[in-house]
Amino acid sequence: MNRLNHKIAILILFVWGMSLLQAYAQVPGGYYKMAEGKKGHILKTALFHSIKNPRVISYSALWGAFKRTDMRPDGRVWDIYSTQEGGKAPYSFDFDTNRCGRYHREGDCYNREHSVPKSWFKEAPPMFSDLFHVYPTDGYVNGRRGNLPYGEVGITSWVSANGSKVGQNTFGGYTKRVFEPIDEYKGDLARTYFYMATAYEDKLSNWKSDQIGGNRYPGFSQWSLELLLKWHREDPVSEKEIRRNEAVYAIQQNRNPYVDYPELAEYVWGKRKEQSFSFSKAKNAKPQQGDRSTRRWLDKIRQSIKNTVQ
Repeated sequence: MNRLNHKIAILILFVWGMSLLQAYAQVPGGYYKMAEGKKGHILKTALFHSIKNPRVISYSALWGAFKRTDMRPDGRVWDIYSTQEGGKAPYSFDFDTNRCGRYHREGDCYNREHSVPKSWFKEAPPMFSDLFHVYPTDGYVNGRRGNLPYGEVGITSWVSANGSKVGQNTFGGYTKRVFEPIDEYKGDLARTYFYMATAYEDKLSNWKSDQIGGNRYPGFSQWSLELLLKWHREDPVSEKEIRRNEAVYAIQQNRNPYVDYPELAEYVWGKRKEQSFSFSKAKNAKPQQGDRSTRRWLDKIRQSIKNTVQ
């Protein structure tokens, strides 16, 4: 790439990054009308009626969709199992040339990770290819996670390059093996699980796991619900999530309400579940500071522009 083309490419990435920092939830008027003034399990069911029956695409089409939903500022795959806080990664993937077939170690390729393991719902549609919970992730790390629940690891048996862990859970009295993602993505995954428990409320009774399923409400085991609410509170909605929500909405024509209105989780399951939720008074998600990963990517891009100009 010559100097001029390199400069143009860097400027395009910078513009992309600035649009990322300005992202905010753009909820269509009246989208959550049925849920206005509801609380607790009634609010959850009302949200279910707002977001149910997504127009999911085929499983094979997810490869192409990831280019719209999970692209890093540098044009590479945004893999939550390898990308570290601040956007750094020991390796990265091209969307087209690094798709998994076989793999032997971390960094070989990426594949399609069901954050809610497909075995929990017997690989049934439409959950199987719902973009909201299928993420591009390193194939080897995905394999090490398998169908383990998410949790917080004490005694560790394996650690990935970005710090994700497999080991014995230490949270909420549940002591089996779990997979713990890094702090940067814990809130993302908690809100993904809230979405799945809401969008598929009518199917939850048939899901079998120690984490999610078994009933319509709350839809989670007690230890799991406490864990996910903790992650939701400690890791607020980021620009990455907002952009992903908008991108998936453009494809599936449904939204994640817990990204649009993070407070909803408290009114459905948390500290305010006995209070009615008002969308007219609530603020939709608009991070004030920007997530650290995106800002550090932009710092890199700015430095590249400076170096190119010089």
